[in-house]
Amino acid sequence: MPYYENVFIARQDISSTQVEAIADAMAEIITTDGGTVARREYWGLKSLAYRMKKNKKGHFVLFNLDASIDAVREMERQMGLHEDVLRFMTLRTDDLPEDPSVMLASRSERGGRYGRDRDRDRGRNEKRSEETATPKAEAPAASESAGEAS
Repeated sequence: MPYYENVFIARQDISSTQVEAIADAMAEIITTDGGTVARREYWGLKSLAYRMKKNKKGHFVLFNLDASIDAVREMERQMGLHEDVLRFMTLRTDDLPEDPSVMLASRSERGGRYGRDRDRDRGRNEKRSEETATPKAEAPAASESAGEAS
């Protein structure tokens, strides 16, 4: 069977237990048709880039599936009918990833928000220290040698 990755966003005003109940119902659709849910991750309540159906935030859930296309289509149909699901997206993948998703990786493993800035600042500080470390005596010596040549 082919592999799929599905992410859905649920409304902000429902509880995380209700989101888990929706995820259980969708996983049951997959398993009753002979597929398997390889991984299920709850990413939590996150801010949305723009409002969706008057919601500024949403509960994000990821599924990695090994299922038939019919099971995936039925799951998508049920998600479309469910009033608490704002958006969903399903992608076909070549394989099932074994490591945790980027959203669940610890901040130290993925660099964190400020990790990139520290590296950039560190590079700037090293350049400044190189500039101050160059001896000043070399510059006059070069001009003296130019004066001797003329």
